[in-house]
Amino acid sequence: MKRLRKPVHPGKVFLYDVLTPLGLTITEAALMMGITRKSLSELINGRSSCSPQMALRIAGKNLR
Repeated sequence: MKRLRKPVHPGKVFLYDVLTPLGLTITEAALMMGITRKSLSELINGRSSCSPQMALRIAGKNLR
C-alpha cells in the first residue's frame, strides 16, 4: 500500500494537542518537565527525535 503523506512528528502532536490547548509556552512547559527550553524547542520543531526519556517526561512520569 502506498503512503500518501509523511507521518506527523511527535513534537508537532505535543504542540497542537498539549501546549496550545493549555496555553503554555515552550519555556513554561520545559520548566514543568524539568528539561531545557532548547531540548523541548528542538523536539517541537522536528530537529530531534522523541527519546524514551522524553516520552516519559511528556507522560508526566517522574524520572528522579
